Amino acid sequence: MSDFKKVAEGTTANAVLDAKGLSCPMPLLRTKKEIGKLAAGEVLQIDGTDPGSRNDIPGWCERAGHEYLGEKEETGYISFFIKKG
Repeated sequence: MSDFKKVAEGTTANAVLDAKGLSCPMPLLRTKKEIGKLAAGEVLQIDGTDPGSRNDIPGWCERAGHEYLGEKEETGYISFFIKKG
């Protein structure tokens, strides 16, 4: 069992960012750029393989005023969900 916050079942995203294969700091930089395209309240899903994102993305959300909804482990990658503040 993981200590990381799990996203609620049925959470759907307004946009999906494919950050698979990217290493720090690229997933977070791409996330910052992509979330800027969304309206407040919309959800961004980030699919990534960098284990550092498990700390980077929730920490950045807290500092930037976005809501970290959690993550979901997929086969070979992790999906992170952010609700734009």
